[in-house]
Amino acid sequence: MATKASRSAARLMMAPAVILLLGWMLVPLTMTLWFSFRKYLPLRGGDLGWAGFDNYTRFVTSSAFWPSVMATLTVVGGVLIITVCLGVVLAILLDQPMWGQGVVRILVIAPFFVMPTVSALVWKNMFMDPTNGLFAHLFKFFGAEPIAWLSQASMPSIIMIVSWQWLPFATLILLTAIQSLDSEQLEASEIDGAPPLKRFWFIILPHLGRAITVVILIQTIFLLSIFAEIFVTTGGAFGTKTLTYLIFQRVLESQNIGLGSAGGVYAIILANIVAIFLMRIVGKNLDN
Repeated sequence: MATKASRSAARLMMAPAVILLLGWMLVPLTMTLWFSFRKYLPLRGGDLGWAGFDNYTRFVTSSAFWPSVMATLTVVGGVLIITVCLGVVLAILLDQPMWGQGVVRILVIAPFFVMPTVSALVWKNMFMDPTNGLFAHLFKFFGAEPIAWLSQASMPSIIMIVSWQWLPFATLILLTAIQSLDSEQLEASEIDGAPPLKRFWFIILPHLGRAITVVILIQTIFLLSIFAEIFVTTGGAFGTKTLTYLIFQRVLESQNIGLGSAGGVYAIILANIVAIFLMRIVGKNLDN
């Protein structure tokens, strides 16, 4: 049993890491809050004084604000649906014995280690180019007219690119969960004559509930800040301007640090609302 002295020593040893972590989080947040109440234009006079809630009002009343929120939620929702559904299918397939199983698993997981900028460039130039892309050649082979994906189907294209990046993560988590399933339970259901679909629905899927919850929560946190894929492919055009990209435009293109900081605060609020909603809806699986 830990003594009072050992507990004090443990707290003392953990203190530097805790202080560093708090500083790492609180300093940027404090600076963002401070600048959000200032009229700060680096190339047009610098700090022009206190602005109050003017930056917040201007940002939320902008014609691009609500469309950017909807675009953000559309990307997050679309990617989550694709990665969870396909992740379950791939996890089940990869759990089956096959020749070269280790190599196949590595190839499936590999896209997760590709940088978002590189991934977006590959999809933009090698797959979605309307003239020389792979999809264009496939359309021509079947006698169809190629599609300019990034302009005619911009949002599905972004969702496809991001899903390709995050599908390996979902597959890896779900595959680990499937491998922890008691094989005797599946064998007993098979002996009792349960068809594969019912075994999946009543045994495998409930067992994956906690893993699916973890995948949804972690991916949502990162997907709310998606930026590189949009910057490289559409540049925020054709209805793909997310809240993160809108903040980028306000800060760098408009050179308005105060307005961009107010947008950052709104992004934090949106992230917390989504996180609370998800925890209430699917987070109950973590207690089961």
